Amino acid sequence: MLKFAPILLAIVYGIAMYRFSIWRTSRELDAQSTELADPTLKPIVHAMATSLDLPRIRVHIYEIEPVNGLAAPDGRIFITRGFYKKFLNGDVSGDELASVIAHELGHVALGHSRRRMIDFSGQNALRTALAMVIGRFIPSVGPWIANMLTSLLAARLSRSDEYEADAYAAALLTKSGIGVSAQISLFRKLDALTKSQAGRAPAWLLSHPKTEERIAALEKLEDRWR
Repeated sequence: MLKFAPILLAIVYGIAMYRFSIWRTSRELDAQSTELADPTLKPIVHAMATSLDLPRIRVHIYEIEPVNGLAAPDGRIFITRGFYKKFLNGDVSGDELASVIAHELGHVALGHSRRRMIDFSGQNALRTALAMVIGRFIPSVGPWIANMLTSLLAARLSRSDEYEADAYAAALLTKSGIGVSAQISLFRKLDALTKSQAGRAPAWLLSHPKTEERIAALEKLEDRWR
C-alpha cells in the first residue's frame, strides 16, 4: 500500500489545486467583469437562446485586453474586453462574435470543465507514476520525460475538447440561422487578431488544434449537413 501512496497523494493534490483554481478564477471574474449589454448583439444572442429553449443567454465581458473567450467552471460565458473592442472597431462582425459565444457554450454543455477536473488529477497521478518508473532507469532525466509525456497527453485532450466545442457551435449557429460561415471567417482572421505564434510550434504541443485543421473540420460538417 505504501508504494501507491505517492500516486494517491498526487490525485488528492490535483483535486485540491483544481478546486483552489476554480475558487480563485471565480473571484477574479467577479471582480473584473460586467454583463454584456449591446443592442446590436442582443438579437443574435437571443436567436441562439431560442434555439436552445432558453429565456436568455448571459454573456459577460472580462476586463482584460487579450482577444479570447472563456467558459468559467461555474458555467458563465465571457468574452474579453479586447475581443469586444475588435467588434466595436469593425474587425469582427456580430455573427463572428456569436460564434465565439456558441463555442464557449459548447464547452459548458459538453461538460468539459467537469471532465478537466478528472483529467487534471489523473495527469498528476500519471506524472508521479511515470517519474517513479522511468527514474529507476534514467534517474537524471526521468522526471523531465514524465512531465513531457503528461503534457503531450494533456494537449491532446484539450484539442479534442476544442473540436467538440467547434462542432457544437456549428450546430447551434446553423439552427439559429447564423450559419457556419461566420465561424470559419473568424478562424481565418484569428491568428492576426490574437497575434498568435502557434504556427512556430509543433501542432502536437499545442493545447488548441491548428487553425486550418479546425476550418477543414467545420467545412466537412457543413458539407455533410447540406
